Amino acid sequence: MNVDEYLDQARAELDRVDPVEAKRLQDEGALLVDIRPIANRAEEGEIPGSVPVERIHLEWRLDPRSEHRLAELDGATKVIVLCNEGYASSLAARDLHRLGLTSATDLVGGFRGWAKAGLPVVTGGRPAVP
Repeated sequence: MNVDEYLDQARAELDRVDPVEAKRLQDEGALLVDIRPIANRAEEGEIPGSVPVERIHLEWRLDPRSEHRLAELDGATKVIVLCNEGYASSLAARDLHRLGLTSATDLVGGFRGWAKAGLPVVTGGRPAVP
């Protein structure tokens, strides 16, 4: 299996959302989790209200049963993972499904798709949740 097939398999498990739908879900209480490196967030900005979590910490911060999970997360929280363009986030969201967070999905087009859609962006570079 090559990486494109691997990505297709991951996406087949997800109900991916476009930027407009992601904004609507965020307004209704969904948690947007930004897994981009700080350099990308500093250069391009961030989505207001999103939570930066480095990819290496993602499973520990989003496992609903983990003592290290984000305080704003419970088993019913809708989670939308985003990266630069929507590739790594698909793999990350699939991994969250495997931890039991079946409402997790990702943002089609990633942060750049969000910005291109004209949705709100703020100056970035906040440190990720440790």
